[in-house]
Amino acid sequence: MTVPAVEVELAYRACEDITRREAANFYYGIRLLPRDKRQAMSAVYAFARRVDDIGDRDGEPAGKLARLDGERAMLASLSSGNDRSHPIADPVMIALGHARDRFGLPLDALELLIDGVELDVRETSYETFDELVVYCRDVAGSIGRLCLAIFSDGHSGDHQSLADDLGVAMQLTNILRDVREDYANGRVYLPAEDLRRFGCAAPPEASCELIRFEAARAREWFDRGLALVDVLDARSASCVLAMTGIYRRILDRIALEPDEILRRRISLPVWEKAWLAARSLAGVRS
Repeated sequence: MTVPAVEVELAYRACEDITRREAANFYYGIRLLPRDKRQAMSAVYAFARRVDDIGDRDGEPAGKLARLDGERAMLASLSSGNDRSHPIADPVMIALGHARDRFGLPLDALELLIDGVELDVRETSYETFDELVVYCRDVAGSIGRLCLAIFSDGHSGDHQSLADDLGVAMQLTNILRDVREDYANGRVYLPAEDLRRFGCAAPPEASCELIRFEAARAREWFDRGLALVDVLDARSASCVLAMTGIYRRILDRIALEPDEILRRRISLPVWEKAWLAARSLAGVRS
């Protein structure tokens, strides 16, 4: 995609503004990256944020699905090459296209993200944990693979499954953290078979045993995926440790006080996120 350098720079700046404003946890990790990788990560986040917002905003499902189809069409325009008869004016797509060319981003991963948000729009529920994992791979494992492409300068090798595992782990953490809020919005992510197993009629009635059970599952996905750190350069590894460190800290608090998530949304204060990011950088350097 051929775009003047000044437009590319402005597009990246717009994506970084979105990331700084909206990415409560993501931003603390990507600040540790060199400029070109930080810009590319911001482009990925800005697109993911926009797609996610389509699923979350008020409106009829048909309208949301139509807007998601529009995002698919824009991705297709990136895949079509340098078609100057149809110039791209959207700053997020300009930045994403430039990042794709620079880092070999797998655009099919972004399509999987749209697939996952479509499941949300259709208010899909999940009978089994395996079904839930498919959703998590769509909405978060896909982002993990995109991040890996950026970390490795497009040479992901045989490590995509590890990035995918980390994405699943973080999404499972999100699901536990937001279980009450999601249920209020008509979404149930906890597997129906698990709810029955622990005698819960609905997520707001989730027992402490059920929450700890699901938290242990998420921890297993973190344990597998964090092997990725060993194959990354120092700054990319510190970025991964910062982002996952925040989520793992939230997961630990959920497991410690599982009934707390039924009363409020657990989050970390700014100082603690900054401390985790600094500790991850210092740990990798040492």
